[in-house]
Amino acid sequence: MRNAGLGSWPERRLRISPGRDAIWFEGTTTSHGEFALRVRRTAAALADLGVGPGDRVAWISFNHPSALETLYACGQLGAIWVPVNGRLAAPEAEYVLSHSGAVVVVHGREHGRMADELRGRLPDVRAWVAAEAPLEGGADSLPYEELLAAADPVPRDEAVALDDPCLIMYTSGTTGRPKGAVLTHGNMTWNAVNQSLGFGFGPTERTLALAPMFHIGGLNGTVNPSLLQGGCAVVVRGFDPAGTLSVIEEQRITSFFAVPTMLDAMARRPEFATRDLSALRSIGAAGAPLPLPTLRTWQDRGVTMQQGYGMTEASPGCTALASEDAERKIGSAGKPLFFTDLRVVRPDGSDVDVDEVGEVLVQGPNVMAGYWNDPERTAEVLVDGWYRTGDAGSLDDEGFLYIRDRYKDMIISGGENIYPAEVESALLELPGVDEAAVIGVPDETWGEVGLAVVVPAPGAVLDPADVRTQLRARLAAFKVPKHVQLADELPKTATGKVRKPDLRDRYLPTKETSA
Repeated sequence: MRNAGLGSWPERRLRISPGRDAIWFEGTTTSHGEFALRVRRTAAALADLGVGPGDRVAWISFNHPSALETLYACGQLGAIWVPVNGRLAAPEAEYVLSHSGAVVVVHGREHGRMADELRGRLPDVRAWVAAEAPLEGGADSLPYEELLAAADPVPRDEAVALDDPCLIMYTSGTTGRPKGAVLTHGNMTWNAVNQSLGFGFGPTERTLALAPMFHIGGLNGTVNPSLLQGGCAVVVRGFDPAGTLSVIEEQRITSFFAVPTMLDAMARRPEFATRDLSALRSIGAAGAPLPLPTLRTWQDRGVTMQQGYGMTEASPGCTALASEDAERKIGSAGKPLFFTDLRVVRPDGSDVDVDEVGEVLVQGPNVMAGYWNDPERTAEVLVDGWYRTGDAGSLDDEGFLYIRDRYKDMIISGGENIYPAEVESALLELPGVDEAAVIGVPDETWGEVGLAVVVPAPGAVLDPADVRTQLRARLAAFKVPKHVQLADELPKTATGKVRKPDLRDRYLPTKETSA
């Protein structure tokens, strides 16, 4: 095949294993052979809309098979796929669509009104396509299934190289405008190989597409690697703790990717102790440091928790904790994946000593080509072939990585460095604490001190002073937050990460309860 990219994957599976399950969605199973024909039809439909090599096709929705169909179809055309966060407000989505230069937008059933609002503001978009019948609005959008039904599923073999752009994935934009990470077909391929080796994916994989596929972990954590192996992606629209546990049991899920808040929510369900999890081989946990109580809860159910570390710019896999080390190195993000290299460095660029905290750098064929139309930001983070992550981490005497926190989240109090993730993990071990987040706030004496925002467990009554007292038995005194604020919930991104900029906007030292 001349096509060396993702577009060739369905064709190769059509040739090798057409009868195996590829996609399950809301009771319907699609084989790899059927999926290949769906991708062909999607490519033909997009071509009929004028999409060609280099054109950008945006997809904005919650989880739905059209994500994978349009991704692989773009790969067959030499076009570039642009997944857009389904939770964005219309002005936010408008920026991504405009900045990427999207010429076709495929939207989900919840985004019909957004399509109506943006249609007149984005004249360069040639066509708006509804993947499903919109719940509201979207009457002028073209029906996806009708386009596919009218398309001729001809095989294509465009000359697509591994260095060609595959997709542009925009960062969450928690600070400033989102940046579009350009991931090549090579990035996507090598990440799938890395993930397969690190997490043991095979042809019988039945992975759960739980996290949003408009984010890198949801798309590439387990889904694309499993499809490469000839396995099946069980697609669910979104995260519901009870419903997810039910699907894991009924579909005999073998693996999935999730962030810690999702795992916590499932573990708190009363049926968690009785659901049949016997098929579940491994969970890849990433997106935030994994609190030890969460890890132990799932391990007690016999499920191996493999903490991983990654980011959009690395497609995302950088490290994984091997299953045999899960208990021995509890809390570690593991070692670099097979084709990825990693360093931890001081500000002067020299390598840190054992257990010394520095900035994590990564290098490998999974690291992005750069940011879309942003050479300055690209030059800031890609230096001498290494990607500067901005994360603080350390390596132990065996080379296992421990992520401490984002450097920008680190609190410097009286000259001492405090990593909020460590404090948050200690908070989650306290009885009655459901969720916790720690941020730095100004202090006249120390320059900066910690503020803990704590969500009590249902029915629990917490006293901020008592929380601080309990923490003193677990942490050095300078790490104990000076302020504790109780809250009903924490602001989160679509993947369950706490939005700390929102917390900083919301809480000031004069508002906290302190002891």
